[in-house]
Amino acid sequence: IPEAGLLLIMGVDQFLDMGRSATNAVGNSIAAAVVAKWEGQLSSGPVAETESAIAADDASTAEA
Repeated sequence: IPEAGLLLIMGVDQFLDMGRSATNAVGNSIAAAVVAKWEGQLSSGPVAETESAIAADDASTAEA
């Protein structure tokens, strides 16, 4: 195997590996959220309250 070709592959693979790792982390996070939702263990109370408070604040700002 030529040394220059091997070094080129090793240099490029580092950047490709970052993309693979990011995709893997996002996929695992989504899978965990989906399973928690199916099992009924995903609490959306505080998030829903925060979103409604933000929407109410945006509506009052738009009227002013």
